[in-house]
Amino acid sequence: MICFPNAKINIGLNVLRRRTDRYHDIETVFYPLTGCRDILEAVPSAAYNLQLSGTGMDCPTEDNLVTKAYRLLAADFDLPPMHIYLHKQIPFGAGLGGGSADAAFLLVMLDKSCSLGLGTSRLQAYACRLGADCSFFVRNEPVFASGRGDVFSDIDLSLRNYFLVLLKPDIHVSTPEAYAGVSPRLPEYSLKELVGQPVECWKDTIVNDFETSVFARYPEIGRLKQQLYEAGAIYASMSGSGSSVYGLFKKPCDLRPFFPECYYWAGLLS
Repeated sequence: MICFPNAKINIGLNVLRRRTDRYHDIETVFYPLTGCRDILEAVPSAAYNLQLSGTGMDCPTEDNLVTKAYRLLAADFDLPPMHIYLHKQIPFGAGLGGGSADAAFLLVMLDKSCSLGLGTSRLQAYACRLGADCSFFVRNEPVFASGRGDVFSDIDLSLRNYFLVLLKPDIHVSTPEAYAGVSPRLPEYSLKELVGQPVECWKDTIVNDFETSVFARYPEIGRLKQQLYEAGAIYASMSGSGSSVYGLFKKPCDLRPFFPECYYWAGLLS
């Protein structure tokens, strides 16, 4: 069994209020980047209940969300022993949801291969126990997200045939650090309304609340956003709490030579 977990970007991100459970209520739009992806393979194993190996992983296998996803289902179902191989290509610490995608795709793959019959709603419930944005990757379609980022509503949004350039500098912004720099507030207009405007209007209306404090601490990230606008992007933003930055363009362009120190991905959106 093999699958290709993909990244996501955030279009806008408003931090609304601090919750009593120490999390925050937010509103954002998740959009899948189906071309920017990891490789996840699971094969039967005679020697282990679960073995995880791979390349590019940033944490011990016991702490990896793929391991946690397998064990989450194994607590309720009789899963076969497996050797799982994960080839990481989505950069971590980037606000792209790569680890969440890996876990969610494994849940979906196990549901199908082991004939568990969970279906979308139950898979999302399991995924939500692994992380706030994890359940997004079960359906893997554009959504308006609220609550902790785990309450989804459908949204009529397609960026098909827009060209996206994604940059990730060699900077890690921790999520607690990013939230510490934000003053929660209620926006004047709902992001769900603003994202319905033409993309050309987003530059003046849609914001990521993390950018102010993150750019102040890491001005290199802010400069990347500005450089994307100078290169012709019609909208540019940091994704999530960073540190990746993306730009939307009306036509393909090759900006790789201008960002030699960054992870670089570019492609047409679907």
